[in-house]
Amino acid sequence: MTNIISGKILSENKRNELKEKIAETKKIYNREPHLVVILVGDNPASVSYVRGKEKASLEVGIKNTTIIKDENITEEELLNLIDELNNDASVDGILVQLPLPRHINEAKVIKRIDVSKDVDGFHPLNVAALFSKQECIYPCTPKGIIEMLDSIHAEIEGKLACVIGRSNIVGLPIYKLLLDRNATVITAHSKTKDLAKITSQADILIVAIGKAKFVTANMVKEGAIVIDVGVNRNEETGKLCGDVDFDNVKDKVSFISKVPGGVGPMTITCLMENTFECYLKRINK
Repeated sequence: MTNIISGKILSENKRNELKEKIAETKKIYNREPHLVVILVGDNPASVSYVRGKEKASLEVGIKNTTIIKDENITEEELLNLIDELNNDASVDGILVQLPLPRHINEAKVIKRIDVSKDVDGFHPLNVAALFSKQECIYPCTPKGIIEMLDSIHAEIEGKLACVIGRSNIVGLPIYKLLLDRNATVITAHSKTKDLAKITSQADILIVAIGKAKFVTANMVKEGAIVIDVGVNRNEETGKLCGDVDFDNVKDKVSFISKVPGGVGPMTITCLMENTFECYLKRINK
């Protein structure tokens, strides 16, 4: 029987625990953690993500400030805004919602954020720390995936894991986190030959390729654990779906996450955890 890894239920439990911790800490330090989110433009998906972060912040007791800027803001103006937030002692976490308009260099913007306030874990120094096994802020989605695997007591050490996707946001960091847990990890991508031959051997399959229902039953090992990171729109139904053909894969595997209700809620919950961790480090300096 297939078991569903519910990111929604896991998130609810983690947020309840986090809410209690924040309430206790607020009594001691007389202020709550403060997250500032910068939204440039009115991309519908970005607006939805930002609203989700506002809701989660309110739920756990984090002060959330959303700064909305016109899509025509100059790169210099955005960088100056980040400088102001870096120097604001009341701000614990800064997040710039991606993607940004084409005229703005995303790498430059991410690098400008104070590394101690980089709740997304995208700053080059955080990335370097992750890959050199030093203390760092973990990117939210990979962190959430590991917590989902831990929630089912998945055996990671010694297992063959395959990650489909090599983005800086998901593919590369989850590769490193799995490697740190002593898995044997293969990174597959759009140029990989005989993809199904590789994925069908994996005990743990992480799919983050951005193609609706891309992974089919013949690509999955019997009894494998499958984490679906993709969020796509089903052209036939108009509903959200993942990168995995869930209905045809679920009966072949031991555990699988759904879309929606899987990795998505955990990503936002891990953002809340990262904000709280940044807050604790700042007040304990």
